[in-house]
Amino acid sequence: MKLFVTGAAGFIGSNYVRHVLDTTDHSVTIYDSLTYAGNLESIRDVLDDTRCEFVHADICDADDVTSAMAGHDAVVHFAAESHVDRSIEDGSKFVRTNCMGTNVLCDVANTVGVGTFLHISTDEVYGSVEHGSSLETDPLAPRSPYSAAKAGSDLIALSYHSTYGLPVVVTRCTNNYGPYQFPEKVIPLFTTNLLDGRKIPLYGDGLNVRDWIHVEDHNRAAQLVLEKGTPGQIYNIGAGNELTNLELTSDLLALTGRDDSFIEPVDDRLGHDRRYSVNIDKISSLGWSLDRSFEQSLESTVAWYRDNRDWWEPLKRKAGL
Repeated sequence: MKLFVTGAAGFIGSNYVRHVLDTTDHSVTIYDSLTYAGNLESIRDVLDDTRCEFVHADICDADDVTSAMAGHDAVVHFAAESHVDRSIEDGSKFVRTNCMGTNVLCDVANTVGVGTFLHISTDEVYGSVEHGSSLETDPLAPRSPYSAAKAGSDLIALSYHSTYGLPVVVTRCTNNYGPYQFPEKVIPLFTTNLLDGRKIPLYGDGLNVRDWIHVEDHNRAAQLVLEKGTPGQIYNIGAGNELTNLELTSDLLALTGRDDSFIEPVDDRLGHDRRYSVNIDKISSLGWSLDRSFEQSLESTVAWYRDNRDWWEPLKRKAGL
């Protein structure tokens, strides 16, 4: 199978490409515009593989997408603007990339006859969940420009299935962590700050709840949906590792040998969702289950950042983090 993978110089996408190359005989075209979070250093090791090709281009450019996508069997669409704080500062980039870009990809995929279109989304489209866990059939209630743009992209992709019969499947995953995550996100930001003896900014009361999944468990689930998912369907992906931000912070303090004096409380994020949680019965019915424990995986993630300063230090300097 020949895969067209968008956004694969980013965090989840680059790890997905490694997963594919390590576990299948598929070939991969990485299609990435290398915005601030897309980094050639994140895929340097895979570019030597003869099954991997890199195309530097924008998903919003229909001509570039058409010339690059032709001849592929499936699209795996990771490319997105994804940081909530940045979307609060300027939502226009999020609408352009997440909505317009997805529309371009779906339109081209439909034209060139792609066999499967896997659209990678987020649990944030459901909005804050006070009790229980979100089902795939629940109404969408996004509360940030980022999550609203992702909800829009979900609906665009699914509309191409309803209207044109494009074989679209959608996944909605909880918070990912692992190697090669851009250090503006909470786990790499807190970890790298603590390794450098710097304080860490904790929003509000620290009691917002997130479910944490290692990127490799996510990518195994995504690959399973690509292979066995039903077109037109949505599959939640979660790990059952629900923690408050304060609990996560305490774990990172322990793993880096720091104490509570390194916590710097800051004003809460605007519109900060209190809790996300998804029901995973549907993905479990395909045969997927969690492979990694949170405790061991978080420890190995901290160790990766400790051992790979040459990857994250230049990124933090350039971003002013």
